[in-house]
Amino acid sequence: MNLLNIALMALTLVLSCSSGDNDTNDSPSALDLNITLIGSSDSNPNGDGSGRVQVKAAAENAVRYAFRFENGDQIDSPSGTMEYTFTQTGTHSYSIVAWAYSENGSFTTETLTVEVFKSDEQFTTLVFEDEFEYEGAPNPEKWHHQTIPPDNGNWHNGELQHYTERPENSSVEDGTLKINVFKEQYTTSGSTKEYTSARLNSKFAFTYGRVEVRAKLPESGGTWPAIWTLGVDVNETGNYFGDQFGAVGWPLSGEIDIMEQTGGDKNSIISHFHWGDLNTEEYKNEGGTAPVSNASSEYHVYVMEWSADSIKTFVDDTMVYELTNSENKPFNHDHYLILNVAMGGNLGGEVPESFSQDTFEIDYVRIYQ
Repeated sequence: MNLLNIALMALTLVLSCSSGDNDTNDSPSALDLNITLIGSSDSNPNGDGSGRVQVKAAAENAVRYAFRFENGDQIDSPSGTMEYTFTQTGTHSYSIVAWAYSENGSFTTETLTVEVFKSDEQFTTLVFEDEFEYEGAPNPEKWHHQTIPPDNGNWHNGELQHYTERPENSSVEDGTLKINVFKEQYTTSGSTKEYTSARLNSKFAFTYGRVEVRAKLPESGGTWPAIWTLGVDVNETGNYFGDQFGAVGWPLSGEIDIMEQTGGDKNSIISHFHWGDLNTEEYKNEGGTAPVSNASSEYHVYVMEWSADSIKTFVDDTMVYELTNSENKPFNHDHYLILNVAMGGNLGGEVPESFSQDTFEIDYVRIYQ
């Protein structure tokens, strides 16, 4: 063998070893970064004023991703998708950096620049309302009566009522919606209960905004009035207004109790949050209470202000509770509003023998974004 052939064989061996030791076939490649400005349109090219963007990264051979916004810390995102809210008001240009990582730790990166508008005015556009300035049944284009008990003819939490869509239990008259509770035997879905009431779910779902409900609460012991939301969870029929849950179910759907009142304390209200952690599916809950004077004889305004950063509840101008919002909570997706009065159960407690009837009276419902 001549020296030239020996040299060529040696070079081939070196190249083969180099390729094996530094194999780049598993490195991420073709990183695609997409940024969506929430509410962007021809008239609002930089977004709807919320300051929110959705980012999505995808790359071949990537097992995890990370993002950086506003020169801040790197934020991990296993799925490569996340939402971020810029806080500086006005229209500003921002660089968004994405990384895609392979199993061996190698990465590729991509940077895009976007202009985002953040308004200093929140919740100024009325997107849903019912002033109840009509007579008769609640507007069927806005409200769904949930009447089918979800648990073998029973409602959850040990409640003692059946919900109906009869005019006796819910009607609009003299400028207000009245949800009436009666002591009476009523049979449906194979079970008989000693009380009737109504549960109205809004046929409007929304993400973020300000909810205002002006109402007077029932005064009787054992009554459990509530203004609350559940996360939209579309079932196979496309119905997300509460007759049944879809694949996700509770608590992963999320629940926001803007106002609840126990049957034994009519001088205070509760705001509470229930959810399943979107990463671990572990059940979580937080909440607080606030005093309310003359809740049954005078109107008060029960409020929720919901953003990507937090959810705040108020009675009139007094904050009841603030929950920090985050990506692992199901509070960055559509919810719908619920108005109802339950009887007894976990929060209603013991119903007095003397109870005969009571009313939850709602002057208006308004949702702003």
